[in-house]
Amino acid sequence: MTVLIQARGLRKSFGPTDALRGIDLDIQRGEVVAVMGPSGSGKSSLLHCLAGVVLPDSGTVSVGGTVITALSEARRSALRLKEFGFVFQFGQLLPDLTAVDNVTIPLLLGGMKRRQALTAARGWLDRLGLEVAADQLPGELSGGEAQRVAIARALVTQPSVLFADEPTGSLDSLAAENVLTAMLELVRKAGTTLVMITHDPRTAAYADREIIVRDGQLAATDRVGIK
Repeated sequence: MTVLIQARGLRKSFGPTDALRGIDLDIQRGEVVAVMGPSGSGKSSLLHCLAGVVLPDSGTVSVGGTVITALSEARRSALRLKEFGFVFQFGQLLPDLTAVDNVTIPLLLGGMKRRQALTAARGWLDRLGLEVAADQLPGELSGGEAQRVAIARALVTQPSVLFADEPTGSLDSLAAENVLTAMLELVRKAGTTLVMITHDPRTAAYADREIIVRDGQLAATDRVGIK
């Protein structure tokens, strides 16, 4: 495997709080990485810097050879839309749009025609077992169904990297396992790199590698069993 994401010397402060204190990290193309650590350890700050959502105070992040920390906000936004997918703990679906319309959003923002975007969106919902839920509103879905819609929305552009922040944190254990299994099956089949924040050791056990962040630094990075 080749290195897809490379971080060097990442430092980030929010007021007097040092969120990141000199992190170096390489993530391989197609690797599934679980980022763990106590609350306030810097996990989310690390993910946001790797994804170009926020800029570090110092240090660099490269993705596929492009130094994204040197790009303008407009170019970083374009890169995120094209190359990155995002899944959050509570899905963050638009409540007034159906499941299929939620999934079309990244495609429409990228310039795809609506008819083509709807076809692609329904295809991804089908892959996640949501054929009958395509025309339902988020409020009509179970928590697990809504999170699978969020995964379809994140993957519909076929990104090179999927960033997931506690993607199963709001679900019961059975729904969490179903969502996680579906997500991992799709990313491994596509060769998508997954960087996933989780507090759950059972979720982390599905990753290729587990990274522990404490006090803004990498405390450990270990290989774990591939499921």
